[in-house]
Amino acid sequence: MSDSAVELTPQEREANLDSATLAQLVGLVDYDETADPFPVTGWDAITFVVGNATQAAHYYQSAWGMELIAYSGPENGQMDHKAFVLRSGSIRFVLKGAVKPDSPLVDHHARHGDGVVDISLEVPDVDRCIAQARSAGATVLEEPHETSDEHGTVRMAAIATYGETRHTLIQRTIGDVTYDGPYLPGYVARTSSFVKREGAPKRLFQALDHIVGNVELGRMDEWVEFYKRVMGFTNMAEFVGDDIATEYSALMSKVVANGNHRVKFPLNEPAIAKKRSQIDEFLDFHTGPGAQHLALATNDILRTVDLLRAEGVEFLDTPAAYYEDPELRARIGEVRVPIEELQRRGILVDRDEDGYLLQIFTKPIGDRPTVFFEIIERHGSLGFGKGNFKALFQSIEREQDKRGNL
Repeated sequence: MSDSAVELTPQEREANLDSATLAQLVGLVDYDETADPFPVTGWDAITFVVGNATQAAHYYQSAWGMELIAYSGPENGQMDHKAFVLRSGSIRFVLKGAVKPDSPLVDHHARHGDGVVDISLEVPDVDRCIAQARSAGATVLEEPHETSDEHGTVRMAAIATYGETRHTLIQRTIGDVTYDGPYLPGYVARTSSFVKREGAPKRLFQALDHIVGNVELGRMDEWVEFYKRVMGFTNMAEFVGDDIATEYSALMSKVVANGNHRVKFPLNEPAIAKKRSQIDEFLDFHTGPGAQHLALATNDILRTVDLLRAEGVEFLDTPAAYYEDPELRARIGEVRVPIEELQRRGILVDRDEDGYLLQIFTKPIGDRPTVFFEIIERHGSLGFGKGNFKALFQSIEREQDKRGNL
C-alpha cells in the first residue's frame, strides 16, 4: 500500500505511526471514502465498565504498559463515576467505575462484570452517518450534538449494536478546526504517579486490530447484515463447520470490516455440539451478547509476550503437539523466528495466500470468564488465524473444563 493511500488519524500521528507501518500492523487495504455511505475514519476509544476504575487504571499501566492521559471524576464535576483514559500507540481505553451507589454503571456491572460497553468510532461527518443509520433502521441512542470546552468542540452521536454495546460516533474536526484536548470535553489532562521500572519499553502494542463480538444462537447473520446495511461494512471472512469446531464444541463466525479494514468485527455465535462452547460460556457469564476479545497489534510479539508474562499476564497454553505437526510446519514455511522460539512462548502461527501472522491469547482478564485479549503480529496476512482455530479452542476448552463450564 502506498504511503499516500491512508490518511492517518491524530491518534496515529501522535503514536509516530506512518501509513506503511499501520498497514502492516492491522492489514489495511486501499479504499475510496467518497463512495462510502457511512465513512469511518478509525477507532476512537474503547470504553470499559469496571468494578474499580482506580485499580484497573493501575493494572493497565503496570501490566500492559499503557499511559494515563486524561481523567474525569468528582474532582472536576463528574459526580456519577470516575473515568481514566489510557493510551498505547494509537489505542485509547476509557475505564469507567461508579462512584455513586445509584449510578447506572452499578447495574451494568452487576449484569455483565468488567467489560466493553462502548466501541467508539471516529467519523468525518456524524450527521451523515446518523442519517444513513436511521434510514437503515438502526436504533439511535443519542442524536447528533456538540460539546465544547476551552480546547474546542466535538460533535457526537450514538447508535445501538448487539446486547448493551453501543457505537458512539465522534467527529473531532468541525470545519477546519480539530479538537485538541486530551480526550473529550469534560476530561482534564492527567498523568500518573506510577513510574515504570528502569528500562521498561515505551509501549507494548501499537494499534487495535479487531474486536470480536459474541451473539446468541441464530443471531450472527442478523448482526452481520446490520453492519453491512447500516454502516456499509463488507464481508471479510466466514468460518463454519469443521473450520471452527473441536471434538466437543463448535461455533460459527463471520467477519465484517469498514472500507479500508482499519475497523474489523468478527461476530461469533454458538453452534450445536456435544458440549458447551466458549460462546455459550461467555453468554452465560456476561448475561447476553457483548465484546469477547480485543486484538492488540504489535510489531514484536515475542518481546511483548515476554514483557507481559513478566508482569503476571497469563496466556492460554499450547500443547507441544501443535508445533510438532508436520502438516503445520509444511504449511507455514519460513517465518521470522525459529519455531522453537514460538513454542517456548506458546505463540501460534498461520499462513494464507497473502502472508502469515503470529498470535496468542490471554486467559480472561477479570473474575468472569468473559473478556480477554489477543496479541497479533501480521506479516502480510489479512486473516484471523483460521489454521489455529482448533488448537486455540482446545486450549479454551481445557480452561472451561477447569472452571466446570464445558
